Amino acid sequence: MDSGMDIDGVDGTPKVEAQDELVDVEFSKPSTSRQPGVHSTLKDLSVKVHIRRPERDSWVYVGRAVVNYETSGSSGQVVVRSVASSKVLVRFTEISELQAERRGNFVVVGIIDGAKVVSWSLNALNSSDTLKLLSCIQVVCHPSKLAVIDPTGHHKLQKRVERLIKEDRRKRHKRRKEADSMVEAFSRTTLGADQQQPIDVQ
Repeated sequence: MDSGMDIDGVDGTPKVEAQDELVDVEFSKPSTSRQPGVHSTLKDLSVKVHIRRPERDSWVYVGRAVVNYETSGSSGQVVVRSVASSKVLVRFTEISELQAERRGNFVVVGIIDGAKVVSWSLNALNSSDTLKLLSCIQVVCHPSKLAVIDPTGHHKLQKRVERLIKEDRRKRHKRRKEADSMVEAFSRTTLGADQQQPIDVQ
């Protein structure tokens, strides 16, 4: 949870940081492939949304949102909209380079943005909603067309996503370990200085 929400460890209620305004970003482009009515029952699923930006260790609370399966032309997509503003916070499509995982009632989605990772955490109300959300994202965002046309390219893309997300996690854990070591060293130094102070006996 670093100073925010540690979804790499045990499950728990996330601590959050204040945020002045909602984040409105998109990582996808129109797709021409057809998703045959996949998970069309995903409608107005309530979630709490957090974001962890590149090179950051803590999660920032974005707000409450609803998740829907929508169609854009002939393609399907999972769209996350703010309850407060109705703005699209993020959408996941077949061409989104991402990895989705479950952590308790959280669905954590790491999206590749260039060579960096932007992480989204969607906290559903219960296990059933969590599984539905995870399943929908995984199915909708699976690049099935690429897998058929170019299996080698599809495999390389998957490996790249896995490698970048793994490297991002490794860097965060390293920074956390270094920070913990600094705190421990500072505590020992302070304790040693206190013990060396002369005692004023009257």
